[in-house]
Amino acid sequence: MRNALGLLLATVVAALAITGVWYWLSKPNPANAAAQSAAAKPSESAPPPARVAAKASKDAPKDDVEITGTLPSKTAAASSALALPKSTCANPDALGISRTVVVDTTGGPGFGLDHFKQFDFLADREVVLTFDDGPWPVNTPAVLKALADECTTGIFFSIGKHATYHPEILRQVLAAGHTVGVHTWSHANLNGKKMTDEAAKEELEKGFSAVKFALGTNPAPFFRFPQLQHRPSAVAYLGSRNVAMFSCDVDSFDFRSKDPDQVVNTVMTGLDKKGKGIILMHDFQKNTALALPTLLRRLKAGGYKVVAMKAKGTLDTLPEYDAMVGQDPKLPTTMTNARPISSVIQTVSQ
Repeated sequence: MRNALGLLLATVVAALAITGVWYWLSKPNPANAAAQSAAAKPSESAPPPARVAAKASKDAPKDDVEITGTLPSKTAAASSALALPKSTCANPDALGISRTVVVDTTGGPGFGLDHFKQFDFLADREVVLTFDDGPWPVNTPAVLKALADECTTGIFFSIGKHATYHPEILRQVLAAGHTVGVHTWSHANLNGKKMTDEAAKEELEKGFSAVKFALGTNPAPFFRFPQLQHRPSAVAYLGSRNVAMFSCDVDSFDFRSKDPDQVVNTVMTGLDKKGKGIILMHDFQKNTALALPTLLRRLKAGGYKVVAMKAKGTLDTLPEYDAMVGQDPKLPTTMTNARPISSVIQTVSQ
């Protein structure tokens, strides 16, 4: 009897021991479970490239922002999308900018078929808007507003003296995204009989320094001769300074127009004859400021497109002329080649 009870007790103990071991072995380990869960669930911070592309295509913001690389969390993605600047124009029917080209000014290339034939880079119905003789109160701001309303751009060739008179206006031109070039110091005719090479050089360099002085930064290495009088020695000098020279294809003759309508008609007649070109206007002239809103609408209606021209680099002024401008007692006291076209002009946006 005792032997039977002992055998039964031993059997029960053995069964309980086996059950405990099985339970311990089958119980999930928290560390192992976390690792297994992480392995089974794709990481939100580093999804496979195919998933990133699919997600970007499906959920791309309405302003066509393309998402590349890793996909951030939903909260971060939403914040990033909200921070993106708007690239659309407020005017849905604006003239706009069809393309932007960057100019390598090495050697002083020339543009405008009236004087320079080599770099004919504009396509049919493409135009470049240029403005001389500013900055000037009322008229230059009116020109800036007309350009802004049509979300388009131009090149402003500033007279050095005018830049020193109204530096705040010239800074507005630059801040609006337009290109600022130079139109000599005092608008002197560099091809005049009494003009010496040294005097011509001073007109050029003081103009460069004055525009820099007004802007607080280097201007673009773009230059237009007053009265389109291209002094040969000055052309050679500008080439040595790597400054691009601008003539024109269509002259508005706004300085002798009797009213804004005449400015518009002169430009459109010239364009319809030539089909494209660099347009010469003056933001100094009241009739141009008044005519520009109508002219820009006529350009759009006629199928013309604006090309923006930017320089690859800036113009380094010469210290001795910087000093001459800075020490001028008349200044306000409140002022702070033979190359292929493809090597000179490069479209960077279209």
